[in-house]
Amino acid sequence: MGNSMIIGQYVPGNSFIHKLDPRTKMIIIFFYVIFVFFANNTYSYTLLTLFVLFVILTTRIPFRFIIKGLLPIWFLIVFTFLLHVFLTKTGPVLYEFMAIKIHLGGVIQGLVISLRFLLLVLMTSLLTLTTTPIEITDAIESLLHPLNKVKFPVHELALMMSISLRFIPTLMQETDKISKAQASRGVDFRTGPFKERLKAIIPLLVPLFVSAFKRAEELAMAMEARGYQGGEGRTKLRELAYEKRDYISFVLFTFVIVALFFVRQ
Repeated sequence: MGNSMIIGQYVPGNSFIHKLDPRTKMIIIFFYVIFVFFANNTYSYTLLTLFVLFVILTTRIPFRFIIKGLLPIWFLIVFTFLLHVFLTKTGPVLYEFMAIKIHLGGVIQGLVISLRFLLLVLMTSLLTLTTTPIEITDAIESLLHPLNKVKFPVHELALMMSISLRFIPTLMQETDKISKAQASRGVDFRTGPFKERLKAIIPLLVPLFVSAFKRAEELAMAMEARGYQGGEGRTKLRELAYEKRDYISFVLFTFVIVALFFVRQ
């Protein structure tokens, strides 16, 4: 599970997307997340899906690797779909068994919401897959820089978000390692009554929390040993600067958004 989780992982590369300014990627993803909810028909969802597939191909990251990385969230996607299928009671009845009725509106609504969820996860995951944690920190700090005028701790917030993203795959790998160790000792997480399975999770959570606090302490000590004093007076080895490819990306994304509003009429 830890090896397959793509959220928080960075895949080194030399693609067009990797070379983009991290602010460009964050701005495009931010507006993409918003405009996904403006899609209202087959054409608009097809356009947004093709855009995501185009971006994935441009990153040169194997599509199989990304699909494998989505395995941990497939349960949520399927659960979301089934939830709408059985609870949405609109449109003609497609299937009926005793008190269970599946309506066409429920199937359509389930597909729409599940597709939205999938597109959002894919697009946001591409940010961490093609951007290092340091670049993400610098981008957040740069975009939120105007808030420094009101004494908002922009640098500290950006650093916390970057560390949180970086620790997601680490904690997943730690969870996988602990669960295998506990299973080898006879702990059963998958069978038996629900109450017993909840009790079995305790031997998993305790060492996981201990490990997380230990890693946090080690990180804090390492930062302190290197003289970290917060964002005040800090300089950067590499200053962020928009280049030609960033403006090209903004123009292409603008065309996609304009096309979205045309096809959603």
